[in-house]
Amino acid sequence: MTIKDKLARYEPKPLGEKRRYAVLLPLIYDVKTDKYQILYQVRSEHISQPGEVSFPGGRVENGETFQEAAIRETCEELNLVPNQIDIWGELDYLIHQGRTIHCFVGKINIENWEHIHPNEEVKRLFTVCVDTLLTEDPIYYKITSTLSDAKGFPFFLVKNREKYNFGYSERHIPFYRNLTENIWGMTAMFTHRFTDILKDLE
Repeated sequence: MTIKDKLARYEPKPLGEKRRYAVLLPLIYDVKTDKYQILYQVRSEHISQPGEVSFPGGRVENGETFQEAAIRETCEELNLVPNQIDIWGELDYLIHQGRTIHCFVGKINIENWEHIHPNEEVKRLFTVCVDTLLTEDPIYYKITSTLSDAKGFPFFLVKNREKYNFGYSERHIPFYRNLTENIWGMTAMFTHRFTDILKDLE
């Protein structure tokens, strides 16, 4: 195979990507209030990040698209079938620490979300009204670190190292502080992006 052939077949991906994940931001239409709710889940104690609030989702398998993974994982965790999920769109995706995470928005076609019986990965479910989230912005907290703190980094190999601007990494992590549940991190980030998109469309 020639260089040209190899490049033609290669699918570009973010540098440093080690794993791919997909999640679903599930919307539930509440007939009683005539409002849309976002469905959240609290993770079980025996899996990673126990007790954290999250969206259904997981790792993308070989030969699977991000959207297919989001639907499959949601069906597994919430014990649904694919035709109960209508994908309405995709939000901006996240790249962090070797992970690429795509978030899709989809309506769950079920009359009462309390009739959902999730699998053992989910401790419990709860909902928050979209209207509430449109008026309650999260608070972002800043975390910074500098490369100069790194032990073992070969600074001696960098020309003009005394004057070189290594910069620093800065992360802003959101927390919803005024809700009954502690929603933070990636789940809060996708939630906030979703509501910002809704506001931009007004």
